[in-house]
Amino acid sequence: MIKVLVADDQAAVRAGLVLILNAAPDVQVVAEAADGEEAVALTRHLRPDVVLMDIRMPNLDGISATRELVGVADVLVLTTFDVDEYVFGALRAGAAGFLLKDVEADRLVEAVRTVAAGDGVIAPQVTRRLIGEFAGRPAATPAAPPGLAELTPREREVFACLGEGLSNGQIARRLDMAETTTKTHVSRILAKLGLRSRVQAAILAQEVAAGGRSGASPTSDSPGGR
Repeated sequence: MIKVLVADDQAAVRAGLVLILNAAPDVQVVAEAADGEEAVALTRHLRPDVVLMDIRMPNLDGISATRELVGVADVLVLTTFDVDEYVFGALRAGAAGFLLKDVEADRLVEAVRTVAAGDGVIAPQVTRRLIGEFAGRPAATPAAPPGLAELTPREREVFACLGEGLSNGQIARRLDMAETTTKTHVSRILAKLGLRSRVQAAILAQEVAAGGRSGASPTSDSPGGR
């Protein structure tokens, strides 16, 4: 059973989300929160698998709350506002996924399952913007995190797969290893690179790959190296 906490400042929205999620046989909503502070407190106490987090809430906004919950629970941001400030803010904070509130009920439930399994989920509209962001960047980019050089050959393979947007199961099949082993590799990659989520790792992997295609070395210390 996947335990979920729903955080949204609108009672009617929370009620609808709870109804959708509890209708799934493998999902149970264990608590509701009306603001970010309550979401953080309840999550730390109840330890749900997934927190469904709104962005704009009183006392503590969803992005700040997400930042506080990294390592405590996986956060799936669900918001009405499709603006870059919120998209990139949530992903930088460590959210495992970002969806819009117009998502279909079955897609929402599947996203919760995906995040609970350790994979990331991003709305198609957001994915297109992320790709556009990378495509519009110049070849010269800041130096890669020092931890990149610490990755083992196998971790580098997993890291590259993350950049392709593959799930743990897909990575396991491609690299011919157990899914539990894949999860371990992903956790070690995040720790070595100082990242908060696999989504951040995927973004960095795309940046590194783009730098390599432009002729820059991923581990170069030069100002333009990636």
